[in-house]
Amino acid sequence: MDTNTQNRDQLVSSAIREISHIATLPEVTLKIIELVEDPKSTATDLHKVIAGDPALSSRILKVVNSSFYGLPGQIASINRAIVLLGLNAVKNIAIAASLAKLFRGGDVTARFSAKSLWDHSNACAATCKIITDVLKIGLSDEAFLAGLMHDIGVMVEMQYDRQKLIQVVESIGVNSQGVPLIDMLEAEEQAFGANHQHFGSALCEKWKFPRCLSLVTGHHHNPLGADPAANTLPCVVYLADRIVGTAGNSPYRMDLISTEIERGVLDVLKLTDEQVQNIRKRFEESAKDVSSLLAA
Repeated sequence: MDTNTQNRDQLVSSAIREISHIATLPEVTLKIIELVEDPKSTATDLHKVIAGDPALSSRILKVVNSSFYGLPGQIASINRAIVLLGLNAVKNIAIAASLAKLFRGGDVTARFSAKSLWDHSNACAATCKIITDVLKIGLSDEAFLAGLMHDIGVMVEMQYDRQKLIQVVESIGVNSQGVPLIDMLEAEEQAFGANHQHFGSALCEKWKFPRCLSLVTGHHHNPLGADPAANTLPCVVYLADRIVGTAGNSPYRMDLISTEIERGVLDVLKLTDEQVQNIRKRFEESAKDVSSLLAA
């Protein structure tokens, strides 16, 4: 490991330690994660934990009854919701509800707010699910959470040193179409000594999330640089990020100077240009539902 990398890793570790009192998942969320990852757990075990949290129960019922999931009829029972959604999807909703609280930091500048980043993350999560449904690779729950988490490093920066993040946002600038003029990752490196991929990956490791989430948060701008044996999810999130970034009402694209998609990413995912256009269309059709699905 070279000196620059070592210094960056030390800086990132220090930042994660400093914000640990803020960036902590609630006990009920940690319990749900623990249950879902235990192969002996059942839907009944999960129901017992969720039933003790009315706010979370309400959030799960809202999601299961949304048109995004397209389930028949209105579901009024948490137990039924757990059975229909599956344990992993319920875990992701619980994590999402916890994450939403971290994105309530208000406006950072006139051009950027935590809410706009959360709206973008929601849209990416939904698009990731659409992509994996098209690919039929059985990763829709993991992909949804990956899309939701991919830019969490920006929130680490905001909580660690808000003034430096303001400096980054102001230094980037945008043209008349809202396209950034300077690469955000380079601006972050200048201000913080690391970028939001480094901070996001470190937070996932602190939370003991699966390695695939550390890879996504750490490589969503360069998925082909991730471990080739595990780069499917980083490629899915990379693609979703660009599809959402090209939407006319995109709430956030500060970190994307270009939304052009690398051919190598499509090769990894085995997607044709026609399938990508179909995914864009499905996202645009579901955009309204998605925006309210996990509102902060």
